[in-house]
Amino acid sequence: MTASKLLAAAFLALAAALALDARAQGLAPEYRLRPGDSISVSVFQNADLKLDARITETGNISYPLIGVIGLGGLTIAAAEQAIAKALSDGGFVRKPQVTIAVKSMHGNMVSVLGQVAKAGRFELETVNMRVTDLLAVAGGISQNGADTAILTGVRDGRPLRREIDIAGIFLDDRHQDNIVVAGGDVIYVHRAPVFYIYGEVGKAGAHRVERGMTVRQALALAGGPTARGTERRLVLYRRGAGGAIESLSPDLNDPIRPDDVFYVRESIF
Repeated sequence: MTASKLLAAAFLALAAALALDARAQGLAPEYRLRPGDSISVSVFQNADLKLDARITETGNISYPLIGVIGLGGLTIAAAEQAIAKALSDGGFVRKPQVTIAVKSMHGNMVSVLGQVAKAGRFELETVNMRVTDLLAVAGGISQNGADTAILTGVRDGRPLRREIDIAGIFLDDRHQDNIVVAGGDVIYVHRAPVFYIYGEVGKAGAHRVERGMTVRQALALAGGPTARGTERRLVLYRRGAGGAIESLSPDLNDPIRPDDVFYVRESIF
């Protein structure tokens, strides 16, 4: 194999390694380095220029040959270009190929609010933490929490709002919904949806709406009709599309909706 072919093969191997590294980091392309972030800098075919460093509070690192350089606030691509330019302008490396890998992020905080065990602000300790990771750090969704979480933040300079079915990630194999979080994101877990039931029923009151729950299952969860009640005269009060409350006679196999109100009437016999 000729020297040119060897060089081409080495370059392709490097490109593949960089692509794998980018996927492993799980970072959004617009992620900006912040004070406290730990990074690893390497230059292709210049092993002596490999450096592990922590970005200071002023946003700088001290790099071999070029000295102090400001990286805080730059995207990873921009930081790589800044180091490459400094090495090239100083005549230290001809056409340097610089790679930066983020080892840990200490300048990023994510807020987890609502129905979780420990609401608060949490630091992103690794570069590819996902929604479920942050919920786990917050102690998980509480008993009164919904199966869904709402994530808000900024991506590519635009506001982001995503409603994520947490249970569906695992039950329906929707792992693509378990997105990587970024500094400044807020994850909110609302209370679980409920239905209401009263009248001649064993356990009147509010009850959690389970996934795929039917009217029959809701009635069973509420203890079923009393000796004086009957499921044949069940009344459902549901808010219609126009906002008005409608009175319905539901089929026991119909799915229920959040905030449905059931009235179990007395048997006429």
